[in-house]
Amino acid sequence: MRPSLPTLGAPPKRSRTGSVVFVSLLLGGAAGGAYWWKQNKGALPFQSPPPAAVAEASPSAANPAAVQAPTPPPAPVDPLTAAGLSRVSVKIDGPLETALVQASDPSVGPALAQVVTRTLVWWVRVPNEILRGDTLDVLYQLRPNEEPLVHAVRFTSGKTGKTHSAYRFQAPGDGYARFFLPTGEEMEERLEHSPLDDFEQVTSLLRDGRGHKGVDFKAAVGSPVKAPFTGVVKRKNWNFGSNGNCLELEEVGGKRRRALFLHLSELPKSLKPGARFSTGQVLAQSGNSGRSFAPHLHYQLMTQDDRVMDPFDSHRTFRRTLSADQKSSLEAEVRRMDSLLGSAVASGN
Repeated sequence: MRPSLPTLGAPPKRSRTGSVVFVSLLLGGAAGGAYWWKQNKGALPFQSPPPAAVAEASPSAANPAAVQAPTPPPAPVDPLTAAGLSRVSVKIDGPLETALVQASDPSVGPALAQVVTRTLVWWVRVPNEILRGDTLDVLYQLRPNEEPLVHAVRFTSGKTGKTHSAYRFQAPGDGYARFFLPTGEEMEERLEHSPLDDFEQVTSLLRDGRGHKGVDFKAAVGSPVKAPFTGVVKRKNWNFGSNGNCLELEEVGGKRRRALFLHLSELPKSLKPGARFSTGQVLAQSGNSGRSFAPHLHYQLMTQDDRVMDPFDSHRTFRRTLSADQKSSLEAEVRRMDSLLGSAVASGN
């Protein structure tokens, strides 16, 4: 018979109390979960945002310098562009048109030269008195299907030894903008007993180098044309293809001048040779008939032996001057234009 092994201890007895507690906790947790689900049904559990989202929501935390970065300044605006103008500056070393074409554009230069010449002729004879080394600065505006509109001209002349300036300006109450000198005088001379009381510009003179026999006044169709002296109608509407509706008035007594008026509006049939008109009496209305490219009046003076006379030599002339109030407005425009013209072309350039 084997001796019995020593007893190490009987297996522990299970406690019913522990099992009860465990089951109770399990059931309680299940009941609590069910209650939470009913209260938060369909809600998504909270999730921590990714670091990138936190950085976007709080740029100062992720990159403090981003908040302090200054806004870049706007690009500077060119004053000429803002004013809708262009500028050309040249030193003349040959024909004026060539200089302007080289400084601007072949599509602009020829027309610009014609317009600029209308100002230069009041200071020098064109082209003979435009000398090598003369300088010219022009502010102008391009217009579709029209000649450039010049706003300011500055011309330094070797012939006169002066710098001449003229500025486009419309005085209050005037029907047209005209060119004025800084002194407040009109650049263009006016004729006493002129055929037109009002016009936009003298576009051609005998001394402008074109070989034109008369003075062209740019004026609206229908502007009253007046007799410059007392005379009788000698003829009307000859050479219609070139002259359009036209009149010739022969002076009674005095110098016996003959005045030709071309490109008129239609003349009344009642107007016949021999009709007499006094100085200042309305003869007709200006127009755009015959070989004419824009509304204007061609005014031509002739002697009895067919010599051409310059109206600006035959008539007395004057320059209109602005009033004090108008002059102050002109001075403001002169300052604005001078700032856009900038420095004159250096004589050594």
